[in-house]
Amino acid sequence: QLQLRESGGGLVQPGGSLRLSCIISGLSLDTLNDWNIAWFRQAPGKKREGVSCIFSRGGIRNYADFAKGRFTLSRDDAENTVYLQMNSLKPEDTAVYYCAADQYVGSTSWFMTGLYDHWGQGTQVTVSN
Repeated sequence: QLQLRESGGGLVQPGGSLRLSCIISGLSLDTLNDWNIAWFRQAPGKKREGVSCIFSRGGIRNYADFAKGRFTLSRDDAENTVYLQMNSLKPEDTAVYYCAADQYVGSTSWFMTGLYDHWGQGTQVTVSN
């Protein structure tokens, strides 16, 4: 059973940076490269939205418009970890951030929450003075 665990959230001032980690376990005979790993976020009272996704077998990355130029997704296959580096954070980035895994999403569907069967528990990011 695939398991995902996020860490790295916290309180940061506007303009600051955070790096979130998503550790994936239970891969069995698969490797991390066999899975598409995405980050989502959910702010209070809002729907969960896609932030970024790194695709299997090649590592192509897609980003939501609000994340382009500020957030960077990377993957460490040896550590079974996916990182979300977030720079120039804004108060509107405040949310619970989740990582999710799926083997079938593509460039036109990666942001659809219903397609993911495997989720982490989330990590809170608060951007405030």
